[in-house]
Amino acid sequence: MNPPTAKQTEPAMRPPATPDPGKRRFLYKLSGVIAGGMFIDGFILGGIGLVMPALTADLGLSFAWQGLIGASALIGIFLGGPLGGYLADKIGRKPMFTIDLAIFLAGSAAQFFVAEAWQLFVIRLVMGMAIGADYAIGWPLLAEFSPARMRGKLLAFQEVAWYIGYLVSYAVGYYMSSVFTADWRIILGMSTVPSLIVFLLRLGTPESPRWLMSKGRVQEGLAIAEKYMEEAEVLDVTNEVRGSTSVWRLFSPQYRKATAFVCIYWVCNVTPYFAIATFAPIVLESTGIEDGLTGALALNGVVVAGALTSMFLIEKVGRRKLAIPPMWIGAAALIIIGLFAHVSPIIILACFIIFSFANAVSTALTGVYPGEVFPTEIRGAGVGFATAVSRVGAAAGTFLLPLSISGLGIGTTMLVAAGICVIGALVSQRLAPETKGLSLNAASAPASASV
Repeated sequence: MNPPTAKQTEPAMRPPATPDPGKRRFLYKLSGVIAGGMFIDGFILGGIGLVMPALTADLGLSFAWQGLIGASALIGIFLGGPLGGYLADKIGRKPMFTIDLAIFLAGSAAQFFVAEAWQLFVIRLVMGMAIGADYAIGWPLLAEFSPARMRGKLLAFQEVAWYIGYLVSYAVGYYMSSVFTADWRIILGMSTVPSLIVFLLRLGTPESPRWLMSKGRVQEGLAIAEKYMEEAEVLDVTNEVRGSTSVWRLFSPQYRKATAFVCIYWVCNVTPYFAIATFAPIVLESTGIEDGLTGALALNGVVVAGALTSMFLIEKVGRRKLAIPPMWIGAAALIIIGLFAHVSPIIILACFIIFSFANAVSTALTGVYPGEVFPTEIRGAGVGFATAVSRVGAAAGTFLLPLSISGLGIGTTMLVAAGICVIGALVSQRLAPETKGLSLNAASAPASASV
């Protein structure tokens, strides 16, 4: 059966009314403060690799402690995604939206005072839990306020912010450590600045009207919807129905295909990315490119460009055209690297650029689909669960890539990464829905999540 389309699942709609400027400003502010959290997420994850040699020497880290500290945030994301999603569905988006940034802020500041390895591990573990929760709180909140005509673009922008945070952290950390020889505590603690700014901006954010409606708080939900949302979305909000918040609904016949799709799609996008991005200098140098660090910074810039491309095109070409073809292109680029790893550094660099761009285009959809294909009462849990599963792939890729390069060689390692991309492309070909132009209720209906 072919994937559902907007035309098949939703009747023709009237031309949209002129957007209210005040409502539009609110929507942009909401998107900005959620993107601020994503920027911090990328910033926190991007800086640890550069300071690892300095903190290893300062704290006398063993290989085990290096691995634990390097993986601490990813472990935290694995724990925090499901927990944050469950709490966001249970007690509301608004309180969790502020608590989450308060944890960011406290953890960032605490990094200035680290004296022992276990302290840094615990701090970054807790910060990782906040990162995981932020996905499961921010994306559902934004999806639930956004009009159908802009929802994909606004959700994809969150991935752009994450990549920019990762790139800025990578670049600033390198500059401060090499030019100013700044202490690693200062470099890691710099996330305090954006955390404080975003925390203050998030104060006063209203509760999701869809969440209120799903809890039977109809008058509160309608009042907020009418104040902040467009007419068509207010009508859609009134169609929200009360349902169970049990996480087991993710695996029910209605939603298990949606759950399987977002998890597999996310894993197959981020596993090769995290592995290659984390060890980009090593990977590039092993293929004959001498200045691996400069090449890694350039690749991160290409990634930002790919995410921006996806953001600008998503409401024009739809989700499936941005989700599937780029995965095949990325797989092809990695296959060429795998087969011709030592032929020409220029060819290898070109293929890495192609992979990085294509991967960023498709990965931007990991910020879109999870917020669309689950209903309000389990949307947070769905995003949180997919976040946790994706980080298993990210951690595995990060841990296994250096072992694979040393044991199997760069060529075989890149072929394995290509195989992961192929799996993602095949699953997406079969399961990815087309949600362009659909109201959020229609996009999250069981029929739009099945094939």
